[in-house]
Amino acid sequence: MRVKTEELTGTALDWAVAKCEAPVGGYKGWVQSDLDKGILHGMAYSNDWLFSGPIIERERIYLQPEIGKEGAGNAWYAVSMYNTDAYGSTPLIAAMRCYVASKLGDEVEIPTEEIN
Repeated sequence: MRVKTEELTGTALDWAVAKCEAPVGGYKGWVQSDLDKGILHGMAYSNDWLFSGPIIERERIYLQPEIGKEGAGNAWYAVSMYNTDAYGSTPLIAAMRCYVASKLGDEVEIPTEEIN
């Protein structure tokens, strides 16, 4: 199923980030195969700084609060060194949407079982 990157949340967002990280992190073939099947291995990028912090640092993703956007669920703004930007209800959601957009574009093909 194709999903707009700006709408990704939860496990669908985590899956998309893991897909972006696969070549960078040097995952073994079986992990890549699992990602292709929609299987995650506990990688909670959208809500755990332990996973997403290194990406934010490496990709030089800048975060700032967006005053007045909270009611729309977009309280945070993220922009990468590639001039890709995104909004999210939390800093990690904004940053990971930004990262996915910089690697995979404005829409992502997500396995149906990963849709929240």
